[in-house]
Amino acid sequence: MGVRRGDGMNKLVDALSWVAMKCTQNKYLNAIKNTFQNYMPISLTGAVGIFWINVLVNDHGGLGTVFPLIMDLKIFNPIFEALNYAAISCISIIIVLLLSSEIAQANGDYDIYPVIVSFICWLIVTPHIIDGLHINVLLHTGGGAIIHTKLSTFVHIPPSIGITLKDFTTQGIGSIYTSLSGLFTAMFVAIFATELYHLLRNCDCLLIKLPSQVSTNQVLSFMNIVPTFLTCLIMSSVSYLCILSTGHTLNTNIYSLIQLPLQLMAGDNLIAVLVLYFIILLFWTVGFHGKNLMLPIVESLYRPLLYINMAAFNAGLRGKDIPYVFNSTMFQMFGEVGGSGCTLGVVIYILVFSQRHDNRLIANISLFPSLANINETVIFGMPIVLNPLLSIPFILAPLVSLTAGYFLISIGFCPHVIMEVPWVMPPILMGFLVTGGSIYGAISHLICICISVLVYAPFIYIYERKQKKEEYIY
Repeated sequence: MGVRRGDGMNKLVDALSWVAMKCTQNKYLNAIKNTFQNYMPISLTGAVGIFWINVLVNDHGGLGTVFPLIMDLKIFNPIFEALNYAAISCISIIIVLLLSSEIAQANGDYDIYPVIVSFICWLIVTPHIIDGLHINVLLHTGGGAIIHTKLSTFVHIPPSIGITLKDFTTQGIGSIYTSLSGLFTAMFVAIFATELYHLLRNCDCLLIKLPSQVSTNQVLSFMNIVPTFLTCLIMSSVSYLCILSTGHTLNTNIYSLIQLPLQLMAGDNLIAVLVLYFIILLFWTVGFHGKNLMLPIVESLYRPLLYINMAAFNAGLRGKDIPYVFNSTMFQMFGEVGGSGCTLGVVIYILVFSQRHDNRLIANISLFPSLANINETVIFGMPIVLNPLLSIPFILAPLVSLTAGYFLISIGFCPHVIMEVPWVMPPILMGFLVTGGSIYGAISHLICICISVLVYAPFIYIYERKQKKEEYIY
């Protein structure tokens, strides 16, 4: 008996359905996805601060070099510097709170206490004593540049005095722990502490029970005493054992062994990005929202790279000195022009070249949503979903566009993507803004739109001929 036509597609749909189900049911993946989605309004607030300070009101390569009068607004810069510090430089603190809240709610704990315990555990594992050798400072030069360095570079104590810089200490939490370098530690603590607290609070033998006449608040307070103490004690013990066994703090170990290697692997790895997007687009072709399914990976790996680029740009670095080519906003700019699949190319081709009334109707309806990167009318109206012919350019266009974007940035034509904008930002304007107000960013975005049109063109032409033949048959 021969294999029925469609069996291969059915098997693919079944396999991807199983993977999609597992992804959507995973508590930790969902929590990470929701955490970074909830953080987006905060990061946009910080991005406004960076844009104001480094692009608008800036006379060292910013708008102030062209329109000096705008520098009169410099008196407001401290307001926007505060926005940037609170929203971007303290990301680890915010992620601890948001991720712990997501995990707690998934466990059925809707009160604020698990979040507070997680934050306390983060404070426990975070070093708070800094010696003089490791105090980081910013050096503001006369030319307006800002240099990141250590205080020990400029302070020398003669050996004859009998003391060293290490004998001087200060208390406080350094920005190295609150910023992006502490992100994975924050995620680990949020998950570990929240789960441990939930486990201990559900052990009846650890609960201090009071008579029924006592108020509810007092009962809850006493019930939380032992679970809170044990959670904090275990977290502190883990942190101390880490120092004893490795000679480094938990933060340092997680950053150097996990976070940094992942960032280096992801930041400039074109093959890894193409594989990731191939999987995302493959899910789309069988009707699943591929971006949502893979969002935990995209957010946890590539959004931090955006914030690292933002921090570098804010510190005065430009061009090749910006660390990473790939990040979450770069994906939006080059891999999602008009929405997943770069379907703005479909709309443009049909409006310019197609003579079919039905396809032009879909394109007309889809034009304005596509300019806001909303493309469901294209995906399901053409349709592209479960359409083998149009699925090919749907997968191919973003891969080619991302590759083009990678080379445009690598050769220095397009500036690195260093800014976050709402995902509904129209094309070309997005390219201008996310590259720090660069006209070359806008041109690069236009180039990728043209690429998407060229990729879709032969397939839509063949598809419309196929539609015409089917009309003759029926």
